[in-house]
Amino acid sequence: MNAAAPSPSPDQPRPAEGYAGDLSPELACRWWQAGDAVLVDVRSDAEREWVGFVPGAVPLAWKQWPGMQMNAGFDAGLRAAVPPGRKVLFLCRSGARSIAAARRATEMGLESYNILEGFEGDTDEEGHRGRKGGWRLRGLPWRQN
Repeated sequence: MNAAAPSPSPDQPRPAEGYAGDLSPELACRWWQAGDAVLVDVRSDAEREWVGFVPGAVPLAWKQWPGMQMNAGFDAGLRAAVPPGRKVLFLCRSGARSIAAARRATEMGLESYNILEGFEGDTDEEGHRGRKGGWRLRGLPWRQN
């Protein structure tokens, strides 16, 4: 019988392949609020408008709705938003696009992290988001239009 691996500490990044690591939403928020990192929300404009957004986060879509086409201005937008030497934290709906963005930012030479659970968290047994983890459910800063 194998013992289960210990859960990673919510106060430390988890190792990741292709970028600096994965962070709990709480740790990401602390780094961002302390000024240690730039928070970049890579969800589409429509998601931020209708579902909610993090005030003060950089809105920079990885893919844009409708059609979820790659944002041709992503690299330039990221260079403009992240000062040299600063960490960058990526937030998306559930943690998939933010991983892709963190890998791309790492290729660009930035110390990049993915925020676990995303803004809305995982789907529950009924296929709904917002009930299992996520930035919003954890009571971190957000607003809705």
